[in-house]
Parts: sequence; structure tokens; C-alpha cells
Amino acid sequence: MPNDTRRSGSCLCGGIQFSVTGDPFRIGLCHCKDCRKASGSTFSAFAVWPLEAFETTGLVSSYGDRSFCPTCGGRVPLVRENEVEVTIGSLDEVPTEGLEPSYELWINRREHWLQPLPGARQFEHDRVEDGSTNDGLTAEPVSEGAETPLSA
Repeated sequence: MPNDTRRSGSCLCGGIQFSVTGDPFRIGLCHCKDCRKASGSTFSAFAVWPLEAFETTGLVSSYGDRSFCPTCGGRVPLVRENEVEVTIGSLDEVPTEGLEPSYELWINRREHWLQPLPGARQFEHDRVEDGSTNDGLTAEPVSEGAETPLSA
């Protein structure tokens, strides 16, 4: 039975509205430099839905692969060829039931005072897609305490 849950969100000023329907493909946290800079936080929490589950209104600007509102600068979903990445903090309803991250990216950049998410897969860098698992993750998880070089 398909999930018809509809979640809505917007930028800070409300000039860009969007919604996603159903379950996301995947949910994660990213600690990379770009996500830290774009969010102004120590990580970015996001969920990725199929493009056909996404609707939006409003004028969107972009810088690189980041999308934002030209009025307030608030982050809005990043639309790719066949999927859309939504920052969880841009959703209207909180707490966000059913959107628990299953993996973390760029853990070598995670602040030492943040603990790994219990049960979430841990990756030193970006995830690798080849469809070998149900969430598209193929890289091996990093064992706790593994040393990694600081880059990117």
C-alpha cells in the first residue's frame, strides 16, 4: 500500500512553497564543508524524494548546486534530474515523524562533540551509488575510531 503522506515546506519568507508526497528514497546527515557553509550549522539533515513526488511554486535562485530564495536567502529543495533533495529543517511540521537519517556523510568533518547517530551507517566521504543495496549505498561503513584525513 503506497504511502500518501504529504509534507509541505517553504523558505523563510514563504515566497517559495513546496510539498513532497510519500516516502523518501533516503534520509541522511552531511558534515561536508559545503553543507556546513550553506546551512550555517555543523551539518545538514536532508531527505531525497523522487521528482514526481515534488511540487513547488515561487522563484528560485541557485549557486552551484544549492537552491535558495532570492528574497530571504532561505534554502529550498535542490531539484536534480530524477530526484529532489529537501533539507529537513525547511519542512513546516516538526518534529518530522518518519524522517530519521539512516546514514551520515563526511564523518571526518563531524564535530568531536557530536556522537554518531545510533544505527546509522557512517561514511568518510560521499556515498557511492550502484544499486547493490536498497538505499543505493555501497561504500563500507567506517569503524568507530577510524582515523581519516581532513579534506574537502
